[in-house]
Amino acid sequence: MEFLPRSMGTRPRLACEVRAEGVVAARAEDALAVLDAVARVPLGDGVVFPQTHADDANVAGTAARNGSVVGHGKLVAAVRTALEQVSQRGREVTLVVPDAAVRVLLLDFDELPTKPVEALPVVRFRLKKLLPFDADDAAVSYQVMATTRDGMQVLAVAMPAEVLADYEAVVREAGFEPGAVMPSTLAALAGLSEGERPMLVVNAGRDGVTTAIVKGGVLLLHRSVDLGGELQAAANAEPAKEQGAETSIAAIAARMAAAQTPVAGSSAATGAEARASEVAQAVSVAAAYFEDTLESAPAVVLSAGTLGADVLTRVLDQAEVGPVAVEEMVDRQMLGAGAGSAGSPGGVPLGWLAGVRGALAN
Repeated sequence: MEFLPRSMGTRPRLACEVRAEGVVAARAEDALAVLDAVARVPLGDGVVFPQTHADDANVAGTAARNGSVVGHGKLVAAVRTALEQVSQRGREVTLVVPDAAVRVLLLDFDELPTKPVEALPVVRFRLKKLLPFDADDAAVSYQVMATTRDGMQVLAVAMPAEVLADYEAVVREAGFEPGAVMPSTLAALAGLSEGERPMLVVNAGRDGVTTAIVKGGVLLLHRSVDLGGELQAAANAEPAKEQGAETSIAAIAARMAAAQTPVAGSSAATGAEARASEVAQAVSVAAAYFEDTLESAPAVVLSAGTLGADVLTRVLDQAEVGPVAVEEMVDRQMLGAGAGSAGSPGGVPLGWLAGVRGALAN
């Protein structure tokens, strides 16, 4: 399995991402990753994904310990429906999983064997004291980010074996074959060009927010914040919206901006306010790290998640983070004729496509 943006060989020409809000699938014919077809299937209540950092006291913790998705059958049906809308002949898929399903770490080594078969055990040994699960049984992948006279920095990604097996089972039961597995934000980053300009990427949705900084193809920061736990009940209590659950934070942000005062009252509103505040705080921390490390403010924030650039802008404005321009990571030049309705009313929002588009860019 390949977890990382840069991999040997070619990943499948089908990709599917599973998120708390729903499943999105896409097809691209070549490594330019112009999306020829896209589809989205919302997920309602009753589906909870395993998390590598979940609290044992809640249902997500139970799912993580058992290595299983709560609502497995419902997720299988959504994956099958989404992929069947975009697939043609191939059945092999790159599956993009939530960031909370993996651990992403940047490690420093004095040296590392050049052959992967020799280097992987060294990376795995280093992970033993850093992971909350068994490193020996985990699926582990790595990529050398930078090499200097003093050593090297390595990106390592680890996923519990039982969690990986359950996600693979979802794909197989849907009638497809998992050819690669990637975490959401690293998948989105794979769609970036390796220009020298540093970029701040924000992947935000209902259950979590990940901030990442890349420069010249080198990952400088990857930080994930869980928005679930006690807030999950509030999210589930909100009424369903036509375009999916991503409107929970969006609705609160719009109302807060219009009133210029916090919206309170219901537990759903309180939960959405808290999640919006966490998103803003995460971006603020990442922007500060950006300035400290690169000695300049980020020129733009790229939005890669289901929250969307417009809502992220409102969240940051309300929290007085910035000013900073926010743009969608996927633009219309990345869409083929078969995906032309994406980003339009009733179509798949552009933010949903960042992970699958990056997974197809190889």
